[in-house]
Amino acid sequence: MSNEAVMDITQIMKHLPHRYPFLLVDRVLELVPNERIVALKNITMNEPQFPGHFPLHPVMPGVLMIEALAQTAGLLAFKSAEIPVNENTVIYFVGIDGARFKRPVVPGDQLRMEASILRVSRGIWKFAAKATVDGLLACEAELMCTLKQLD
Repeated sequence: MSNEAVMDITQIMKHLPHRYPFLLVDRVLELVPNERIVALKNITMNEPQFPGHFPLHPVMPGVLMIEALAQTAGLLAFKSAEIPVNENTVIYFVGIDGARFKRPVVPGDQLRMEASILRVSRGIWKFAAKATVDGLLACEAELMCTLKQLD
């Protein structure tokens, strides 16, 4: 499979309100509305967490891997819901179940994030999500979010 983008960073930024240093999705490789998404996050040493998170052995914090997965799932929700995307549309991360961390993620790694919709009920989206590096599982969780229109 090629790494050709289905969504590039400009399109991602139109859907997610996050900006540096908290935008954690670099590219979307696959997106099937109402089903699944595959996205990438390139891990680089110049990210702001590394000087303080094990400076002599930099490791991506698990909570940031989960946040990257939540942003990936959010992109799938936006594309599946077919609602207008503007500055008044936000997605909130509302829950996490069964988070497991299987290996460290370090600068130079490329995090491949996958999320699939488990169900949508009363405005809450539930996803099965996992992140891998070089085909090896780094973390997994079930994530929940909701889309909201701000006034």
